[in-house]
Amino acid sequence: MKRLVPLLAYLLLAGALLLLAPAILTDFRLSLLSRFCTFAIVAVGIGLAWGRGGMLTLGQGLFFGLGAYVMAMHMKLDDAGPGGVPDFMKLYGDGKTPGWWEPFRSPIVTLLGIILVPAIVATVLGLAVFKRRVKGAYFAILSQALTAAFAILLIGQQGTTGGFNGLNGFKSFFGYAVNDPVNRRLIYFLTAIILLVILAGMAQLYRSRFGELLVAVRDGEERVRFLGYDPANIKLVAYVVSAVLAGIGGALFVPIAGIISPSDVGVVPSIAFVIGVAMGGRTTLLGPAVGAIAVAWAQTSLSENFPSFWSYFQGGLFVIVILFLPGGIAQLPTMATRLRRRPKPPADPSPIPQPRAAEPRAAEPRAAEPATTSAPATGAVA
Repeated sequence: MKRLVPLLAYLLLAGALLLLAPAILTDFRLSLLSRFCTFAIVAVGIGLAWGRGGMLTLGQGLFFGLGAYVMAMHMKLDDAGPGGVPDFMKLYGDGKTPGWWEPFRSPIVTLLGIILVPAIVATVLGLAVFKRRVKGAYFAILSQALTAAFAILLIGQQGTTGGFNGLNGFKSFFGYAVNDPVNRRLIYFLTAIILLVILAGMAQLYRSRFGELLVAVRDGEERVRFLGYDPANIKLVAYVVSAVLAGIGGALFVPIAGIISPSDVGVVPSIAFVIGVAMGGRTTLLGPAVGAIAVAWAQTSLSENFPSFWSYFQGGLFVIVILFLPGGIAQLPTMATRLRRRPKPPADPSPIPQPRAAEPRAAEPRAAEPATTSAPATGAVA
């Protein structure tokens, strides 16, 4: 029965994303949900690295931005046409396309770059960090500092990255008009299906031997090293997978939002990803994804209804969940099960009478023993 619960939860999420949401939401709300699904893809990777591996990654905005800018570069080159120059380069640059932009005119190179660029950067950083046994708060601060440096670098390169304004004004997405409502709905279904496929693959990864080793590294790294495994390699694989998922989420974010800028990949978005994972339940499979969608949806709803105080409501919601649901939203079914199984008190509160002790029985009179008489002496001598 315990194995069926995650499957049922997965099917409910799939039904909500693929059937219920398109039927009841407007095109605007559906576009927002597709954006939230990209955040959920990033959150699934954080759940692998942080929830299973114990690596608090506060710098996923770096990999989110790498995947996003690779996709944005392809879309700008596609809009410019064969051999054309993106429009912003004519205003801020020298009117020529940089050489490192040119490979991303190809859709195949772009798709490979979305995966390989974050993976290569994560591998280099992971080898430098995990081989030196940097972990805990030091790893979190380092990852956050790299994200901040990446955002500053993007701002300073206005002629090639758009600077603070970023890249925007996209017209097509692999040959399809971005602003067409039908195409935007197709992009939503594409994003939702990719999220569900990633969740299914992550479920298999959690049940594999690598998933067990990752949890063992989180709980006792020295014991794993004593058994002959290198914890640095196990952490590195999880970190690279998390980076690739963040890059995929960033690439899907660009055609949905229509813009990518340094403010979307900095420190604040990276912390928002972690908050969603924490509120959803970082050690579970569906918790990070559901938490990321719920936090983003709550932020949008609160900002619309309470434009001046929505941040206070969001902070209060986060505090309440941490205090009463330390395991996140995923802890709710477990709490409901415990409450249902709690034994009910007896209907009659009167004390149960105790059995009386047995009284001692009086000793019965013993029957009189027959008297023994000796036989008379015979044969007396006269």
